[in-house]
Amino acid sequence: MSWIGIRELWDGLSRHLSSVRGGETITVTDHGRPVARIVPVDRPTTLERLIADGVVQPPRTAKRPAPEPLDVSGTVSDLVAEQRR
Repeated sequence: MSWIGIRELWDGLSRHLSSVRGGETITVTDHGRPVARIVPVDRPTTLERLIADGVVQPPRTAKRPAPEPLDVSGTVSDLVAEQRR
């Protein structure tokens, strides 16, 4: 895996994409901090590999939607204090 800055990525984009096509993973940095990773499309993700190896199981059901927010007044502290009574 190689680390390159954004400017270097833009300056040699074709060369870097050719490396990715060859199987290399590139981590893009912004001022020395990693911000993105360019990986080959045909490589399975870590989660896909763990599922294939039987280490983890995908969920059996779809994620439920979040409940509708409640329309309340007052602060959270007031609500907690009220529930403790």
